[in-house]
Amino acid sequence: MSISIEAKYTEMVRRHILESAEVKRRLAETLPEKIVEAARMITETVQGGHKILVCGNGGSAADAQHFAGEMVGRYKLNGRSALPAMALTTDTTVLTCVANDFSYEEVFSRQVEAFAQPGDLVIGISTSGRSANVLNALKAARTNGSRTLALVGNSGGPIGDAADLALCMPSTDTARIQECHITVIHTICEIVDVEIGVSDGPATRQQ
Repeated sequence: MSISIEAKYTEMVRRHILESAEVKRRLAETLPEKIVEAARMITETVQGGHKILVCGNGGSAADAQHFAGEMVGRYKLNGRSALPAMALTTDTTVLTCVANDFSYEEVFSRQVEAFAQPGDLVIGISTSGRSANVLNALKAARTNGSRTLALVGNSGGPIGDAADLALCMPSTDTARIQECHITVIHTICEIVDVEIGVSDGPATRQQ
């Protein structure tokens, strides 16, 4: 007799949810102060007339774009001005040009060289903490006087070591790290909204 799909996968679903909840519990115990510090870095950057540049690969590229979208748009509050943030993952002409003419390891650092100015903030997102192109972006940022923030996993790896501030998610599992990254991004966005924005009441999300 065949096993129903519900019987086959229900326990796996339950396990995934509980694993995610456990990692986020550890996140709540270990990183609140650093998350607040990251939000302060972002607030100081935009209040100082500077901009934010975000990069990452794969799922982290999606997180980079999500992060920038929340800054330019809004998170929860009506009434705040758009904040100057850009994801370095979206211009396919630049990405393919640099990857073809130089190397994929330089697709973000070349953009940092082109767009970042002293006082800007470059944010690198990497679950492994070892993505060479993200690491190179942070190195380029440091060279030109930009500050750096990393969202990484486990011990942070070379990217965590290279950043002015590293938020290291308490897991070695890629999926769990990514789930923590988006929670951290939303938390930072809410702090930034409150610190920078003027609320006209709760915004209605249209997504």
